[in-house]
Amino acid sequence: MKFLIVFVALFAVALAAPPTSEVQVLRSESDVGPESFKHTLETSDGTNIEAEGELKQVGEEPSISVKGRFSYVDPEGQTHVVTYIADENGYQPISDDIPVAPAV
Repeated sequence: MKFLIVFVALFAVALAAPPTSEVQVLRSESDVGPESFKHTLETSDGTNIEAEGELKQVGEEPSISVKGRFSYVDPEGQTHVVTYIADENGYQPISDDIPVAPAV
């Protein structure tokens, strides 16, 4: 539950940041239930966000598991994509843009 509160707070801060140019929301869909949620956002600047989460039991504690993907276009026109899982094991992003430590 704490993770959900932090996730929603960070998401709200990101959306509240003043835009550097006029960006239009092309699609925004949310389905929030007592034990799960789904959210999709697409903007005119090429940003896409998809996330879905569900409440699950981890040991004796309830926990939320979130799977998602976001992409954006940088000022040079390059598209960057990050897929992630956030659960009891922490935030686990996967992207070609994230350096990977060498195997030991």
